[in-house]
Amino acid sequence: MTRIVPAPQPPSEQQPPQVNRWLVTVAVTVGTLMGAIDASIVNVAIPYIRANLGATITEITWISTGYIISLVIVMPLTAWLGATFGRKRVYMTCLGLFITASFFCGHAHTLMELVIFRCLQGFGAGALQPTEQAILRETFPPKEQGLAMGLYGFAVMIGPAIGPTLGGWITDNYNWPWIFYINLPIGIIGLWMVSQFVHDPPHAKARRSEAGVDAVGIIALAVGLGCMQAVLEEGETNDWFNSNFIVILTVLAVVGLAVFAWWEVCRAPKPAVDLTILRKATFTTGTLIGGILGVSLFASLFLLPLFMQELLGYPAMTSGLVMMPRALVMLTLLPISGMLYNRLGPRVMIGGGLCIAGMGAIMMSRFTLDTGSVQFFWPQVTQGVGFAFIFVALSTASLMGIEKARMTSATGLFNLIRQLGASVGTATFATLLSRGQQGIHAVLVKHINPYSVAYSIEFNRIQQGLMLEGINSWDARNKTLAILDGIISQQAGVLAFERCFYIIGMLFIVCVPLVFFFKKSPTQGHHPMEH
Repeated sequence: MTRIVPAPQPPSEQQPPQVNRWLVTVAVTVGTLMGAIDASIVNVAIPYIRANLGATITEITWISTGYIISLVIVMPLTAWLGATFGRKRVYMTCLGLFITASFFCGHAHTLMELVIFRCLQGFGAGALQPTEQAILRETFPPKEQGLAMGLYGFAVMIGPAIGPTLGGWITDNYNWPWIFYINLPIGIIGLWMVSQFVHDPPHAKARRSEAGVDAVGIIALAVGLGCMQAVLEEGETNDWFNSNFIVILTVLAVVGLAVFAWWEVCRAPKPAVDLTILRKATFTTGTLIGGILGVSLFASLFLLPLFMQELLGYPAMTSGLVMMPRALVMLTLLPISGMLYNRLGPRVMIGGGLCIAGMGAIMMSRFTLDTGSVQFFWPQVTQGVGFAFIFVALSTASLMGIEKARMTSATGLFNLIRQLGASVGTATFATLLSRGQQGIHAVLVKHINPYSVAYSIEFNRIQQGLMLEGINSWDARNKTLAILDGIISQQAGVLAFERCFYIIGMLFIVCVPLVFFFKKSPTQGHHPMEH
């Protein structure tokens, strides 16, 4: 009897080998976590790098600016890259580029070398977050999507929170190149794990033959996002639109993004970025809230260490340790939030998280020069709880109902808007803080005059104290005026910080009504509403 051998399946229909989902999770989280940490780890080492390379303050900021510009350019192109070359291949190539660039960053001898290799690092890191999110969405069954997004949130939310503390410790105990060299052994382990445990799904393999090169869209996107990011990063330093450099970059950003949107929607035969996915109401709403989350999270990560170091005199390492409770709370609650999502649903999780995070920011608006470690602790814990609730539910609900073939496109846009929100938040609140300090200082000075009883008492107390130290009356008077001006500047700084924290809190609160775009609970077997 002749034995019939079944014909082999075409490549597009072959199922990938079954692999333990926890091994897949660890494999793809390693690279994402390193990329997220490297976005902030370098900040505390900037004074050391500047001294070592002989760069000015304006020049040295480009080691952060270049990284973020490269990151945001690649993020929305992740789906196109995966469709063209294969998702696993793109992830491994980008992780390999990140590792290689890390070595050369640590080995850089000039500022130009360091900026170039930081840009290459950013290009490598840009595809890691969206790809991990898409892989985890497909690896975990529908009932465990909240858990999957909790694991993803562990990497993208914890990374920026622990980066400054880790960077401060490495720089203090070793030297600044080690903040880059530490990526090498961890990255190589991650690269090996991805090669062994991660496989492209059938639908991703099938799309490779359909992919084309959308040169116009890619160039317009790179110009638009690159110039926009440069404006956000360098605007405050260059006095915004009083600088011709910023004006030119703004025009290029607007034109580039307008051409990109028109081309992708109206003309591109095979768009590099699928913008039609924004027609889904829940995805667009979730992405918008994600942008607000990026604004608020990164603005507070920017403002809080600045408050502690400039007004309270904390060293960088201490300010990083003070901020650790938020990271530890998020680390603990992110997986738990994933399990709670199936019980509470997106409305309760996101709405509650927004209120809790807003409350934490409003608590920060009560900080003074007498604030101690206990007063810093509780707002950090409160925000950690809020961020954990928001991120897991937001990632899960926003991407619910997205077809597998479009998942990487959706995750690319979702991560892009959150990263742009981070840049907008940092730039906006840096300007609000600077202008606020100047304006409040001017108002306070108006109340300082010889006819004020409180002013006269304080002036005489300081002047007499200086004269008792042997300083003549004229010099004592001038030093007293300088001391009083310093006190006024300090108080103006406190009030400006308080205003910024309060605005951050209100940003969370005003987003609460948006939660009604989501269905009440996924446990009823329905997906979030789509239009």
